[in-house]
Amino acid sequence: MDFTFVGSANSDTFRWFADGLRDVMESEGHRFIDEPEDARLVFNFFPKGRPRPFRRHAQAVFVCAVTEFPHPFTDHIAQGYPMLPRALANIAVGLVPEGDGDPEAHFITMEQGHYVISNHAGRDSYFRQVYARIEPMASSTLVIDNFFQDDLPEELWNGDAITESICRAGRQLDDLDLLPAPFPMDELLSPRDFRHIKRLFGIGGLSYGNISARYDDDWFWMSASGVDKSRLSVIGQDILMVKDYDAARNGMIVSHPPGVEPRRVSVDAIEHWMIYREHPQVGAILHVHGWMEDIRSTEFNYPCGTYELGVAVADIVREDDDPSRCVVGLKNHGLTITGTSLDEIFERVEGKILRTVPMG
Repeated sequence: MDFTFVGSANSDTFRWFADGLRDVMESEGHRFIDEPEDARLVFNFFPKGRPRPFRRHAQAVFVCAVTEFPHPFTDHIAQGYPMLPRALANIAVGLVPEGDGDPEAHFITMEQGHYVISNHAGRDSYFRQVYARIEPMASSTLVIDNFFQDDLPEELWNGDAITESICRAGRQLDDLDLLPAPFPMDELLSPRDFRHIKRLFGIGGLSYGNISARYDDDWFWMSASGVDKSRLSVIGQDILMVKDYDAARNGMIVSHPPGVEPRRVSVDAIEHWMIYREHPQVGAILHVHGWMEDIRSTEFNYPCGTYELGVAVADIVREDDDPSRCVVGLKNHGLTITGTSLDEIFERVEGKILRTVPMG
């Protein structure tokens, strides 16, 4: 993956971090380029407390914000998290002085994740650990394009019993109140930046998680990206039919009724598609930003909507004793839960979902 640096990387601390980061990135086969519009991974440097957003030209571009956090750094939500949405970034790295040595690197994720890398083991080990946190972005392929077809059969234009189960599940998901963001983004961002981040990440109101249910051997219904899950109603806008994955164009083929301006389907459609195609006994899938005890988890923190995350989850489902009733932890993020139906999933996990996702 091609990467670049933008912003103000001209302080001693920033230069030290940029040099070490570039060395390890290039040693791992990534190429540094000067033109931000051609990069797939952008490191956006900005001074402490003065976030400067990088407005990417395409959704398939990852942004890592790099700044300095206050010292002492005692509250990652209050002191660090606002830098993440204000920089329009996928992940933020805050450098914090560590005595007379080189700074600690504090990573902040959208799900309130916080983990720290100290420089006690020396420069090479430090930047290898930094790269390990960034590598899932640097090696991932987003599958977020939709190829719409207005060919949904007429008898499905107003939905069916399966979409009714999705509506019920949406209300149940809303009742769980598992919101990962600690602050309303519209209060942190200017109207322009809020519109931009909504377009990039499909954010719409207080709506997180996603729901899908099998229609037949090949097709499945799924909630749209950025919609209020408690009010799923319009076919083609709130709930869409996913027909296939187009590998050549790297996007999902989505069917909707004629005359309806469709929304994009949830970014996790590629993951659900992989599971449904391999396991005919899976009838429904729920994704929530919570956790459960004693579950198997993916090993890497791949971004949502990436092919690599889909493969990692599908691998765990395949190896489960019962793929039709499997719970998979998405490292530092949440859960993917399979079931025979959405009603069965909610009955099975009632009272078992923990609000806090462990970070590691």
